[in-house]
Amino acid sequence: MTIARRPAIRVALLGAAALNVLAVAAPLAAQTAPDPSLGVTAQPAPTQAPQDPAPAQTDSVADPSVGQGETEEIIITGIRGSLQSATNAKRNAVAFGDSIFAEDIGKLPATNLAETLNRIPGVRLNRDISGEGTQVSIRGLGPSFSKVLLNGAQFAVASDGGTNGTGGGNREVDLDFFPSELFTRLDVNKSPVASMLEGGIAGTVNLRNARAFDNPGTHVTVVAQGAYTDSNDRIGPRGALVASHTFGDTFGILLGVAGVHQKLRIDGYDTVGFTDANLPCGAGCNVSPPESNGFVFANTAPANLGRGFVTGQPLDLAATSGLSLSQLSKAIIPRLGRPVLTTGTRERISAVGSAEWRPSDALHLVVDGIYAKSRRDYLRSNMNWQVRNSGPGTSPQSTGGMVPFNIQVDQNNVVTSGTFANSSFFSENSIFNQDTEFWNVNPSISWRPNERLKIDLSGNWGKSNFFREQPTFAFQTAPNSGVEVTYDNTTNSPQPIISANRDLGDPNLGWQWYRVNVQNVRRETETKGAHLDVYYGDDTLNVKIGAAYDEAARSVRAFDNTNAYQLSVCGNPCTGNTGTVPTSAIPQYLNRTGIDNFGHLSRGRFGVTSFIVPDIARLAQATNYAQFRDTAPEARGSVTGGATGDVFEKVYGGYFELNGVSEIFGRELRANAGFRYVWTDQRVVGPSQIGSTIVDITANSSYQEVLPSLNLTYDVARNLKLRFAASKALTRPDAGSILPGITFSDPSAQIATAGNPQLQPYTSDNLDLGGEFYTGGAGYIGVALFRKNIQGFTVTVQQPTPFGDLNIPLDSLQATQRQALIDRAGGTNASAAAIAAVPITVNRPINLQSLIIKGVEVTWNQPLDFAIKGLGFQANGTHITQDSDPVLVNGTPQTLVASGVPKWQYNVQGYYEDHGLSLSLNYVWQGGVIAANAPQNNLPLPLRADSRGQLDLSAGYQLPFLDNGVRLTLDVLNITNEPIRTTFGYDNAAYSVYYPGRQVLVGLRARF
Repeated sequence: MTIARRPAIRVALLGAAALNVLAVAAPLAAQTAPDPSLGVTAQPAPTQAPQDPAPAQTDSVADPSVGQGETEEIIITGIRGSLQSATNAKRNAVAFGDSIFAEDIGKLPATNLAETLNRIPGVRLNRDISGEGTQVSIRGLGPSFSKVLLNGAQFAVASDGGTNGTGGGNREVDLDFFPSELFTRLDVNKSPVASMLEGGIAGTVNLRNARAFDNPGTHVTVVAQGAYTDSNDRIGPRGALVASHTFGDTFGILLGVAGVHQKLRIDGYDTVGFTDANLPCGAGCNVSPPESNGFVFANTAPANLGRGFVTGQPLDLAATSGLSLSQLSKAIIPRLGRPVLTTGTRERISAVGSAEWRPSDALHLVVDGIYAKSRRDYLRSNMNWQVRNSGPGTSPQSTGGMVPFNIQVDQNNVVTSGTFANSSFFSENSIFNQDTEFWNVNPSISWRPNERLKIDLSGNWGKSNFFREQPTFAFQTAPNSGVEVTYDNTTNSPQPIISANRDLGDPNLGWQWYRVNVQNVRRETETKGAHLDVYYGDDTLNVKIGAAYDEAARSVRAFDNTNAYQLSVCGNPCTGNTGTVPTSAIPQYLNRTGIDNFGHLSRGRFGVTSFIVPDIARLAQATNYAQFRDTAPEARGSVTGGATGDVFEKVYGGYFELNGVSEIFGRELRANAGFRYVWTDQRVVGPSQIGSTIVDITANSSYQEVLPSLNLTYDVARNLKLRFAASKALTRPDAGSILPGITFSDPSAQIATAGNPQLQPYTSDNLDLGGEFYTGGAGYIGVALFRKNIQGFTVTVQQPTPFGDLNIPLDSLQATQRQALIDRAGGTNASAAAIAAVPITVNRPINLQSLIIKGVEVTWNQPLDFAIKGLGFQANGTHITQDSDPVLVNGTPQTLVASGVPKWQYNVQGYYEDHGLSLSLNYVWQGGVIAANAPQNNLPLPLRADSRGQLDLSAGYQLPFLDNGVRLTLDVLNITNEPIRTTFGYDNAAYSVYYPGRQVLVGLRARF
């Protein structure tokens, strides 16, 4: 049956998919050098993987049962075809690396490119709190140590890491921005070659978008899905439409669009760290560091304490707590233990266009273009148990200090249970409205005037804009109002149980203003470049030389109108006695959360599950919020705590590369050797405070490197291949770390961040040794050993610094920050010297002289057709160790580690494909890691991310009509409902826990 005989059905299917995509897009309306492969040249020589491989669904192999004079072509399709293409690419490559091929356009095996890359050995995924993969790390090193290319050229996206805006300095790339439906091949290069763009000590990832000649002819692919998430019982549409046509073998064009609209809800628990009390108790007590001293207990009985105490009565804290004062001073509890509710929508529309012109066999021209736009509109509501900065004070927000009763601690001084009378809560509600746009164009031309000479010329231009408004409205329970907290950390739940003796969801509980903020962030990136590659020779010996010019500009600017807005809304200080919304009017703007099952995905109980949330729209209108947002002046610090400023880089590069094939003992030896020279000019501009004025400070620097590389493969036997590589690689320092000045945006006035514009690039001397045994078809067993000796590696540590040393005028701070400093210095009558002496925890980059990372990767891909036709599996595992030279942290020698490096990780996939049915079950497990080095919050403890495994199912069934062009699809993600959890040094000190839940996608995929 042909499509032509069923035009009505075809039109209906295309129309349905188009409507699905338009439904997503409506709210948003408003060098392509030849693919760098895992090999070494653009010439189809034995030293590299195929440049433009045939589509995976049409890979062919010779049947060994056929006689010598004849060959029978067997077409391998689907999952097995994709794996076969990946195996072919690996076998043909001279360098270390892996590839993933789409079975067909729109069929890369995941919802975005980060999720897809997570299946490659040695690749670790960074996940957003929504559970979706955002960035990838290779062989243990963080996302900024991987160079991500688009069609062989550099690019940057201005987004900042996901829902909460915790992402880095834009050397990382948020891959959740790119839908897998518009890409057909992903390459991960783990050992460099001279012709490859520098910048990735960990490795280089190349993303290859779909093109018309991937599958000549006329084709239309339609994907229409509904995505259900059990965190909120909502369904959102996903869709894609890709059409391509080739005019003979001369011209081809492809256009594609993909979109998603998702309603989001994430329940979680967060702390912003742990702390202990500022409690004088004799020699050896109250020393910071190693103590945090983040709050003060009451020393006299506050009003409404009850329990037979008289207001003003002196307190014996040892008697009330059941601990000695020394023990009590070291007992750690969450700074802001809080349930967190994040709700909202996420929308994304992406489009790709590609045109290819092949006027002759010698000339090939390509233009690729990508556009994407994303919008995230979230409301994050926290109900904070206010430990941080709590204590006696003179501000309207001063709590008077908690009184501890019946406190129990474990051997690590972690509080396991107790009651904290005279506690206070504040409801913190922040809007995250963020928009991101991205454009990228890659033109390229390839000319082969004769069989021995090939010239490639490519260019690239990309631009991305990001804007987020993040206002905050916070309300506090009245101080000294009899609120008590029962703290239970003995239940083996992922988070402790924090319960209150008051209904925190009651709008009439007596809420008062805590603070308001108006803070915006604007980020921009622009990249452009031109690359020339010249190849001369043949398959057995060839030379490649080239030159490259690349520019990258990154700008992060913050805007803050908090002081003016707070004065208008609730006065300064924020008493609520004056302003557009006085304290008496607050209840009319508050509501109880509109859900009755907060924490329903948790494997343990939550304490507070119902709490107030404000009517943001009414508050914004009543307080003229939009005017204050639009007139916010520039500030020196971002609301997320990241540095602000501009980074401009110009990179000049050139390389020489030699490729050859020879025989030793009758077996083929392939070699690639060369060097790359790079010169980088860098200009850094950062805002600095001079008196009451923001002034840009500029720093210029330049550096150069020569990066040699050698890659060898030797065929020990027909199916056994050995590999060796030695190289030097470079990664430029994180753009956020080289911005000058101090960022001090923490509302509690406890944490600041410092940059260093003089940071030099990291270099790494790399050794790789491995090989594969090919078992037939897509099957092989591979082992790779690697060692990286990284010089100049930088990690971030926390150091206490007197406020006076930050050179920040007190009057330039937000009103909430000023009052917090004054309270910590002794209250209203505190002297200037006392305020200047208040310790601030400063995050600073520390340079390690040497960091050595060693590891082993093992891979086994095996079809099991000999047992059951269509059955197979692939499995890989990675083990990594690291070591570094000790450095002085706060005067103490300390061995720091590269954060985010798991000792163990593995991935197992089983698949079956036959009779129109395809099933794939994939499990990825990543071991626990150090997320941030000690000290944290002045305590000698690191942040740790728990180990986590995720089980996903992908299934499809080919319907028996329309020439078998329609498939039912089912994808189930995070089947076992795994949370995302981090801890503060110890397993029973939960730092954060988020429950993204399961996601089920059901739909149709049609190809005509």
